[in-house]
Amino acid sequence: MAANDIESTMPESDKNKATVEALYAALALGDSTVMAKLLASDLEWWFHRPSRCHNMKKVPTGESDYAEFTFRPRSATAIGDDYVIAEGWEGLQAYWVHVWTLKNWLITRFREYFNTWLTVREVSLPRWEVAPASHMLWQSQRRDLLYRSLPGLLLAI
Repeated sequence: MAANDIESTMPESDKNKATVEALYAALALGDSTVMAKLLASDLEWWFHRPSRCHNMKKVPTGESDYAEFTFRPRSATAIGDDYVIAEGWEGLQAYWVHVWTLKNWLITRFREYFNTWLTVREVSLPRWEVAPASHMLWQSQRRDLLYRSLPGLLLAI
């Protein structure tokens, strides 16, 4: 599904989630034509892991014809009108979170957190507004990794 194929009557957050899900599907098939339609040409890539492990970037940018690591999201959640967060894990060795920023159903920014628990909070409220003590938008789901010890990070958006 290309960005312009997304149902126009859907809420913005649903369109963004559909865009990210279409990217994962295209990535699994190695479909660079679809990937190119979904990713901004000046996409900002950011990784919280060593550069040799930037697997998500290798196929869409043409650095590799195949993915050394298969990304199969176990969940994808739209946060407001600008963000989609996907997470997945493969056994006890690999847990990842991807934070995608979208504008007009086009992916403009990518952040990857590998083997790190992530909490996302909103900090965009003006100072004079009283915000709830904890305005958490999203948090890593521990499911299969309940007893694994990983570092934690707070992402403020």
